[in-house]
Amino acid sequence: MLTTAWRSFGAGARSDLRPELDRFSETEAHWLDDYALFRALEERHGGAPYLQWPEKIVRREPDALGKARRQLAEKIEQVRFSQFLLSRQAARLKAHARSRGVRLIGDLPFFVSPDSSDVWANPELFLLDGERRPTVIAGVPPDYFSAQGQRWGNPIYDWSALAARGYGFCVDRVRALLGHVDAIRLDHFRGFAAAWHIPAGAPTAQSGHWQPGPGAGFFRAVQDAVGELPFLAEDLGIITPDVAVLRDQFHLPGTRVLQFAFDGHSDNPHLPDNYPPNTVAYTGTHDNPTTRGWYEGLPQDGRDTLWRYLKRPAGGSADAAPALLELLFSSRAALAMAPLQDVLNLGKEARMNRPGSAEGNWRWRVTDEMLSGPAFQSLRELTRASARSGGTETTRAGASMAAAS
Repeated sequence: MLTTAWRSFGAGARSDLRPELDRFSETEAHWLDDYALFRALEERHGGAPYLQWPEKIVRREPDALGKARRQLAEKIEQVRFSQFLLSRQAARLKAHARSRGVRLIGDLPFFVSPDSSDVWANPELFLLDGERRPTVIAGVPPDYFSAQGQRWGNPIYDWSALAARGYGFCVDRVRALLGHVDAIRLDHFRGFAAAWHIPAGAPTAQSGHWQPGPGAGFFRAVQDAVGELPFLAEDLGIITPDVAVLRDQFHLPGTRVLQFAFDGHSDNPHLPDNYPPNTVAYTGTHDNPTTRGWYEGLPQDGRDTLWRYLKRPAGGSADAAPALLELLFSSRAALAMAPLQDVLNLGKEARMNRPGSAEGNWRWRVTDEMLSGPAFQSLRELTRASARSGGTETTRAGASMAAAS
C-alpha cells in the first residue's frame, strides 16, 4: 500500500502534499536522514545486519555515505514519504481521540535494536568494541519469568557520553513519541537506576551484574526540554530501593499487577489494599497470561487465596477475570488498565507474549465479532459503578497526570 501511494504521489496525484512532506523532512532531518539511508542500504544488502555491510559504510566514511545517498536517492525519498504518511496519520488519530475525550498512552522501550539506524548512526552513544559490536548486552537476572534470566541482546548505552550531550538522543525519542500520544509508559523503568549488564559472549543472563543508569540526570534533562514529565513507570521485576527512590523523587506513578498479588502475604505490594493512589494498576500485562489462563494454571491453594481475598464463594475459571476487573476498578489506583483479552474473558490461547521466548509471540488478533459482544456493556457498567466515567474519570486521570508532573 505504501508503494502504491508512493507511485501515485510521484505521478502527481497528490502534489499538494509536497510542501508538507518537505517541511516534515526538514524538521525531522536529525533522525530521518540516517533512518532513510539505513533502510535503503538494508534493502540493497538483502536485509543483512548492518555489520555485514561494506566496512566503509559500517564506519560511516563521508565519501561512502555520499555515494550511497546519490545511488539510493529514490528509495531514500520513498522511506521519507512513508514516515511522513505514518506521522500524519498518527497525528490525526491523536486529534480524533482527543475530540472524543480519549487520551492515548504510548510505550517507550528502554533499549534499541542492535541492528538499527540508532546504533549505526550513533555508535559513540553505546558500549561497543573496535568492531562496533556490543561489549555487553541487556537483559535481566533470574526472576518470576525465567530461571536463567533473560538475555535480550540489546546494546547498552554509554550514559557518560549521553550526559555529555545533554541526553539529546533520549529527549528526541520522548519528543517524537509525544507527537502521537498524551502520556508515556517508560518500559524497564528500573534501568534508569541500574541495568543488568551481561558479557556479550555469555550464553545466559546469569553472569551479568548491575551497573548504574542515568538516574535523576535523565529526568531533569527531559523536564528542561518538555516541561511536565508525562511518564508512567513500569517498575516491575527485581526492584531495589534505589528504583523506588528515583520513581518517587519525580512523583511518577508506579505499576501494580493483580496476577502477582495472591501469594498469601498481606504486605504484597500488588494487593489493592497496599496501593498508593499514584499507581497504574493492571489485571495483567502483555507479558502475563490472560487472567482466565492464569487462573486455570493456579494450584488450588492459590485459587483459595484469591476467593478468600475477594470475600466471595469460590468460582470457576470463567469467573476469575470479571472478579479481578471489578477488584481493579474499585481500587485506589489513579488509573486502572485491563488487557482486551481480559475484558473479553479469553483463555490461554489469547496470550500476547512469553518473556524470554523469541518465537511465537504477538500473534493474537482481535476480530470485529469480538468487539461487538456484550463484554463492553459490562465494562461500561463497571466503569460507571466504580466512578471512573464522565467527570470522575477525568478527575482521576488528571490527578494521575498531575502527580506525574
